[in-house]
Amino acid sequence: EVQLVESGGGLLQAGGSLRLSCGVSGLTADVHTIGWFRQATGTEREGVSCISDGSRDGEKYYADSVKGRFTISSDNATNTVFLEMNTVKPGDTAFYSCAASKSALHELCLNHYGMDYWGKGTLVTVSS
Repeated sequence: EVQLVESGGGLLQAGGSLRLSCGVSGLTADVHTIGWFRQATGTEREGVSCISDGSRDGEKYYADSVKGRFTISSDNATNTVFLEMNTVKPGDTAFYSCAASKSALHELCLNHYGMDYWGKGTLVTVSS
């Protein structure tokens, strides 16, 4: 079993920055894909960014809506995955969740159906 705990959400103004963290514990060796997803009220869950084993060195995946503004990174020493959010917009307001998969999903990692484990999430609210 893998446990995921998110932190770092909050309220900020448009144009600001925020960093989300996801602590991974348990059978971390089982994790081959990890990513961030978000869901705004009344919308479907959206893949934001992810990293997958087997990807070309340094290759990460981003939704078009966040490319150039968000950056995903990981710290293997602390088993933590980060989502650096810059130049945020009101449209980024959502509940952000960290998720992990036992499979190396590669470019499919933005699809939430492939994820096996989920954190409880953290709320990000961007005011205009």
